[in-house]
Amino acid sequence: HADLRDSYEDSKYSHAAVMRRIRETCKDTAQIAIRSICREEADYIKKEKAAVYFAREITGRTEWIKGMLKKLPKQIFLTFDIDGMDPSVVPHTGTPEPGGLSWYETLHILREIFKNKDVVGMDLVELSSDKTSRNSDFLAAKLAYRMLGYKFFL
Repeated sequence: HADLRDSYEDSKYSHAAVMRRIRETCKDTAQIAIRSICREEADYIKKEKAAVYFAREITGRTEWIKGMLKKLPKQIFLTFDIDGMDPSVVPHTGTPEPGGLSWYETLHILREIFKNKDVVGMDLVELSSDKTSRNSDFLAAKLAYRMLGYKFFL
């Protein structure tokens, strides 16, 4: 999800508006594997020329990564919304959306980001644990572990 709404459910600080708030102070953003937007977000993306990479346009491709990296400053904060991955890989997220990234595709993109940018901070968000299945929990933990490894050992 683009999370570029001005507000959602009467809150400017909703999860559906977080990237809009970020872009108010930092226009140098790139959003990857977006699969769902509303009309308001589509209009905002067009008007602001926001760097949004839709999953349908990047899945199975890698040539877009260099262009995306050029749009970002040297130092970045990386926020990883786990629902960017396909729900067949991570079923337990707040807002699952079909058509997301695979495990190896995700790792390739992250490796390129860490090789080419100075990641000064990072987070991993929107995991929604399930008491009967820990698959998503383990994937999120392994992903965080990989991101730390890319930061300190690439």
